[in-house]
Amino acid sequence: QAQFVESGGGVVQPGGSLRLSCTASGSIFTVDVLGWYRQAPGMQREMIAGVTRGGVTDYKDFIKGRFTISRDNTKNTMYLQLNNVTPGDTAVYYCNTLPATYRYWGQGTQVTVSS
Repeated sequence: QAQFVESGGGVVQPGGSLRLSCTASGSIFTVDVLGWYRQAPGMQREMIAGVTRGGVTDYKDFIKGRFTISRDNTKNTMYLQLNNVTPGDTAVYYCNTLPATYRYWGQGTQVTVSS
């Protein structure tokens, strides 16, 4: 069954950087808009950034200027560059279509910001 697979998470210090990757079968990557989501402890999962096949991006205000979303359609891969992270960025990060498709949710990748 087609599903997204996220990777690249880990423990990072405040102010540090991390790059997350997201892959899936080719048929999913033909979708026009993909997005990154995150779920912090005790919180609902929320969309944080989106990107079209043509590279047009959109971000939630709380990550603007710190995170960068991109996608490489030739590699069926999407990325999220996290810079200047704070403890508030601690969450499980997921990728999916935008809006999300329930059957495509993967396991996510854990990002923990801690000194």
